Amino acid sequence: MDRKPKLVVLTGAGISAESGLKTFRDSGGLWEGYDIEEVATPEAWERNPKLVLEFYNLRRDEVRKAQPNRAHLALASLENEFDITIITQNIDDLHERAGSSQVLHLHGLINKMRSDLDVHRLYDVGEKISIGDLAPDGGQFRPHVVWFGEAVPMMGTSMQVVQEADIFLLVGTSLNVYPAAGLIHYIPKTAHKFVIDKQVPKIGDELGFTIIEAPATEGIEDFLDYIKML
Repeated sequence: MDRKPKLVVLTGAGISAESGLKTFRDSGGLWEGYDIEEVATPEAWERNPKLVLEFYNLRRDEVRKAQPNRAHLALASLENEFDITIITQNIDDLHERAGSSQVLHLHGLINKMRSDLDVHRLYDVGEKISIGDLAPDGGQFRPHVVWFGEAVPMMGTSMQVVQEADIFLLVGTSLNVYPAAGLIHYIPKTAHKFVIDKQVPKIGDELGFTIIEAPATEGIEDFLDYIKML
């Protein structure tokens, strides 16, 4: 039996923005009024863990209220025709709620938490995380989110997945955050490459991307038309 073509999708904040989730890049380094250095670094956690937990508790509430949009749903529907893996920089679970079954979260997942002593074992978050909520190992629970300055555990796996792509789609990411942005350099030369964004990031012409300059929910329709012709 012929194998399904391997479709690899790298998504960023632009796809979730259309579900009402903002990012700090919308306002010059502020995230819903918070300085990112005060809430999304290991130093911030050491300095004021209560503020960090409050910030992510608010973000988690926003994610719970948000719903997958047409772009999320369209990507999930492609599982019938493609072996599709979504690599996302987003910490929300909108891809999963849309129905996607293979999702790699480069920067963590906000509805999970872990001990600040152990990066590996994850737990579901209830209503919120508070100071004094301890893991079985005695460590304070913290959001399962990769902060600026921390290692990105899923990078190795993501690199391998990108190297297997027959079709690669970049959607809703500025390619300003590393090491995630470097994944485009692992795309096979033979792969068909597409980018959807209302502000298309700078991509070297030698990479040969087909550009769809549109919001994710609109551009995904053009992408679906393109791949029918492959």
